[in-house]
Amino acid sequence: MSLKLRDLIRQVRACKTAAEERAVIAKESAMIRTAIREEQEHYRHRNVAKLLFMHMLGYPTHFGQLECMKLVASPHFPEKRIGYLGMMLLLSEQADVLMLATNSLKNDLNSDNRFIAGLALCAIGNLATADMSRDLAPEVDKHLSSSKPYLRKKACLAMARCLTKCSDMVEDFVDRVVGLLNDRSHGVLITVVQLMTRVLVMDGRGEDADEDNDEESPCRVAFLRLVPSLVKLLRNLLSMGYSPDHDVGGISDPFLQVQILTLLRLLGAGDVKASEEMNDVLAQVATNTETSKNAGNAILYECVQTIMAVESDDGLRVLAVNILGRFLLNRDNNIRYVALNTLARCVADGEREGEEGVDGEGNTAASALQRHRTTVVECLKDPDISIRQRALELIYHLVNSDNVAALTAELLNYLVLCPREHRPDICTRVLRVAEAHSPDDRWRVDTLITMLTIAGRECAPAVQSSTVVYVSRSSEDLRAYSTHKLLKAMRDDDGSQRGLLNVGMWCVGEYGDLLLKDYHYDPPPVESSGDEAAVASESVSFGGLEPAEVVSIVEEVMNRHTCPLEVKARALTCFAKLRERFADKPSSEATLENLSKLVRKHEGSQELELQLRSCEYGALIDAMRGVAVKRGENGKDGEEDIFGGGGGVGESGVSATVVSAAKEALARMPVVDVKLLQRKREERSGAMTQGGMDPFDDGGGGGGDDGGLADVVAAPAAAAAPVSGGGEPGLLDLDDIFGGGGAAPAPALVAKQNGSSTAAAAPAKAQSDVDLLSDIFSAPPVITPAIPAPAGGGFDIFGQPPVQPMPPVSTNDLFAPTPVAAAVAPPAPMSAAGIIDPFAAPSPAPIAQQQPQQVTNNIPAATTPAGASTAASVGGPSPSETTVQGFSYGGLTVTFTCTKPDTWNKQNSLLVAKFANTTDAPLYGLHLQVAVPRYVTMEMKPPTSTTVPVTSGRGREVTQTISVTNTQLGNKNLMLKLKASFTSKGAKVEHMTTCSGFPVGQF
Repeated sequence: MSLKLRDLIRQVRACKTAAEERAVIAKESAMIRTAIREEQEHYRHRNVAKLLFMHMLGYPTHFGQLECMKLVASPHFPEKRIGYLGMMLLLSEQADVLMLATNSLKNDLNSDNRFIAGLALCAIGNLATADMSRDLAPEVDKHLSSSKPYLRKKACLAMARCLTKCSDMVEDFVDRVVGLLNDRSHGVLITVVQLMTRVLVMDGRGEDADEDNDEESPCRVAFLRLVPSLVKLLRNLLSMGYSPDHDVGGISDPFLQVQILTLLRLLGAGDVKASEEMNDVLAQVATNTETSKNAGNAILYECVQTIMAVESDDGLRVLAVNILGRFLLNRDNNIRYVALNTLARCVADGEREGEEGVDGEGNTAASALQRHRTTVVECLKDPDISIRQRALELIYHLVNSDNVAALTAELLNYLVLCPREHRPDICTRVLRVAEAHSPDDRWRVDTLITMLTIAGRECAPAVQSSTVVYVSRSSEDLRAYSTHKLLKAMRDDDGSQRGLLNVGMWCVGEYGDLLLKDYHYDPPPVESSGDEAAVASESVSFGGLEPAEVVSIVEEVMNRHTCPLEVKARALTCFAKLRERFADKPSSEATLENLSKLVRKHEGSQELELQLRSCEYGALIDAMRGVAVKRGENGKDGEEDIFGGGGGVGESGVSATVVSAAKEALARMPVVDVKLLQRKREERSGAMTQGGMDPFDDGGGGGGDDGGLADVVAAPAAAAAPVSGGGEPGLLDLDDIFGGGGAAPAPALVAKQNGSSTAAAAPAKAQSDVDLLSDIFSAPPVITPAIPAPAGGGFDIFGQPPVQPMPPVSTNDLFAPTPVAAAVAPPAPMSAAGIIDPFAAPSPAPIAQQQPQQVTNNIPAATTPAGASTAASVGGPSPSETTVQGFSYGGLTVTFTCTKPDTWNKQNSLLVAKFANTTDAPLYGLHLQVAVPRYVTMEMKPPTSTTVPVTSGRGREVTQTISVTNTQLGNKNLMLKLKASFTSKGAKVEHMTTCSGFPVGQF
C-alpha cells in the first residue's frame, strides 16, 4: 500500500543525503506505477497529489499524465480539482495527451457548478492550444456574459489565451470585450484590461508584419473610442476614498491602475488625439500618487513609461524625468536601477527621434536630465556593480559640449576603480566622447594620454592607433607637449601599460628632436558663462633633455622584465628613428654610437621579429651613414657589397642616392591624410565603402578636422583590407604605423648589367604624401625586371629580385612574366655565396618541379603534350572552376562547383554545393551529410537555407560551402559519400550516394 502525501513529505524531509531522497522517491514511484497498472481508483487522487510533490522536487512524473485525464473526467469535485491541478502542472501544450481533455473541458464549461466551470476556464487559460481554442471559444464566450463575476473574470483570462493562439478570432469578440469595461467588479475590470492589452499587442505584431497597410485595425479603432472611459475610470480610482477591499498601502487598487496605464500607453503611442485626452489624468497620477510605499512607486514608474511613450507635452516629460530623479535618491537599489535604466532608454529614444527628424519633440528628457547630473554621477560610487553600469551608460548620453570636461573626468576616475573586463569598452567610449565633443585638440590629446596611463593594458589597439593619428595630425607645439608627457609617463610606468608604451615609443621615435628643446605653455584666460564654472588651466613646462637622457629612458623601458615583446620591437624602431633625429645635433657622437649598438644588439636574438628588425635597421643606419658593409664570406675578392659600391674588403662609400633614400626612410612620417588613404585603399582592393559614406569624413567634433576616427574604432571599415603580408594593411593599425611585421622601408633600386644598382628614376611629377605613405605602409608591388641578374653573383639588397631565365612558354603560363591581378612573390633570392636577401618578400612553399607547365583551361586539347602523365600535373595549374555532378533524386539536384583558393597549395579545394529543386513545390528541412576518406580533411559550413525553392531562374539559390584538403593528391583522388534528407510535399525523403567524378590529379 502506498503512503499518504503527508507521510511521503515527512520521509523526504528526514533524508540526510540526496541518495536517500532518491531512494525514497524511487520506491514511491514504483508503488504509484503499480497502483496505476492495477487501476486502483480509490487511490488515484492521492497518487496524483504525490506526483505533484515529486514534480516540485524535480523528479520525472510523465507516467502520471493519463491519471490526470481520468481525474478530470471524474464526476466528483475533489477529484476534478486534483486532476486539473495535475494537468496544468504536469502537462504542457505540446503534450499529445492534452487532446483527450477537450471533451471533458467542454462538459465542465457547461456545468451548473461555478467552481467546476472555473477549473475548466483556468485550464484553458494555461494550456489551450490553437485547436482547443477554436473548439472551446463559444463556451468561453458564454461565460463572458455570465451573471457571476467569478466566472466573468476567469472567462476574460481564458479568452485572452484563445485569442493569442487564434488571432483571426479577435474581431469576433471585440464588441463583447468593450461591453465588459463597464463592469463594477474590480476583478473583472483587471482581467478585461489585460485582455484588451493582449489584443493590442497582437495587433501591433500584425502591423509590423504588414508594413504596406497604413490603415488602423478595427480592434484598435474600437479601443480608441474607449480612451475617455479609461481616463474616467482612472480618475475615479484616484479620487476614491478608503476601500478595505481594494486598498494596498494607502493606494486604491494599484493593480488596476497599473493595468490601465499600460493600456493607455499602447493606445496613445503614435496617436495625438488619444494622447491629448489622457495628458491631464497622467499629470494627476504623477503629482498625487504617494511615494512612501512601494505600491505608489510602481504606479509612478508605469506612469513615467506611459508619458514617455505617448505624444505628451514637453512639460509632462520634464515631470516624468523629475520623478525618475527622485527615484535615484531612494535607498532601495531596485528602484534606483529601474530609474537609471528608464532614463537611459528615454534619452536614447529621444536621440533616435532627433536623428530621424521628428518635429516638436527634441530631446526634452536629455535637457531635463542635466539637472540630475550630479545624482547620476554619484551612482558611479555605488557598491552595486549593476547600479554603476547603468549610471555609466546614462552618462554617455549626458555628455555634450558644455559638460564634456567634467563628465570625462568622472569617467576617467571610474576607469581607475572599474573591473578590468569593463575597461576596453570604457576606453572606446571615452575615445568617442573625445571625438564628438572635444573643446580643442590639446584637451583631446591630454585626455587620451591620461586614459592610456590608467588603462593602457586593456585598451584596444584601435584606440592606440587613433591616439597616434591625433598626435600626428596636431600642431608642432602640441606634438612637443604630447611627446614630453608620454616620455614622462613611460619613465614612471612599471611596464604594464602596454598601450601607453606603444604610443609613447612611436611619438618619441617620430618627434624625439622636440624633446631636446624647452617647452612652456600658458593657457589663454577662460571666461565663465552659464551654469558651468570656468576652471583655469595651469601652465605647463618641460625642460629640454639631452640626447643621451632620451636614449637612456627608452633603453630602461625596453630592458624591464615586464616589457612585452611588441614594445621591444617598437623600441628598436624608435632607436633607428632617433639615430636619424640626433644625427645633426652637436656633441652627440657617443649617443649616435650607442644607438647603433642598441639597434644591432638583437641581431642574434631568438625572437624572429627582434632579429629581423635589428638586421634591417642596422642596414638602414649604415646606408644613411654612407657606409656599405661586405656580405661576402671571409672577404673574398670580386664580391660586391650589398649597396653595389666598389672597393675593397670592409667598408666603402655608397652613392648619394642610396644615402638620401635611407634618410628618407627614417625621416619623420608625413601627416596621415586618412581620407586619401582610405580612398586609395578602396581603389586597390576594388571594394568601395558601402552606402557611399566616407568613415574618415572630416567634420564634427570641436577643435579640429579629425572627425570620423571614432567611428572607425567602433566598427571596421566596410571594405576591409587583406591581412598583412598579402596586400594592403589596415590604415589605423599600429603594426602599420610602426612598421611591424614587414621589411624596413627602403628605396627600390634598378639592377644594371654590370652588377651595380642605382635608384629608380624619379617621376616628372613630385611624389605626394599619399604615395610615400603607401610605400611605407604597404608591401612593395611585384615588378618584373627587364634585365636578368648579373653574372658576377652579387646581389643588391635594395633591388628587385632577379628572375631566372625560363624557356619559352605558352601565353597562358601562370608563371610567365605577364602582369596579373594578384602576383605571387618569387622565392627568396640568393647570391652566389648563399646569402638570403633579408629584405625580400616572403617566399611561398618551394615547388618541386621547375619545368614550365602549360595551362589546360580554355586551351585546345592539341596544345597539351600527349605523353604528360597524371602525376606530372600535380601541383601545376588547374582549371579555375570545375563543375561536378553530385546526384539527382526525388526532385533535388546537387552539383559541386570546385575551385582552388590557394595558388601555392594545390591540395586545398573549395567545393560549393548548389541545390536545385525540379519539383513544383518547395523542399523543406534540407540536411546534407558528407563523409570523406581518412587522407582527406574537411570543413563544412551550414547551408544558406534549409528550404529549397522551386528553381525557376528568379528564386534565391541555396548553396553550401565545403573546404577539403587532399593530402594524397596525385596518388589518390577525392571521393565524397553523400547523404541528403529533405521533406517534399509532406513526405520525408532520404538518399545516399557516392560522388567520385572529380578530375583526376586535380582534386
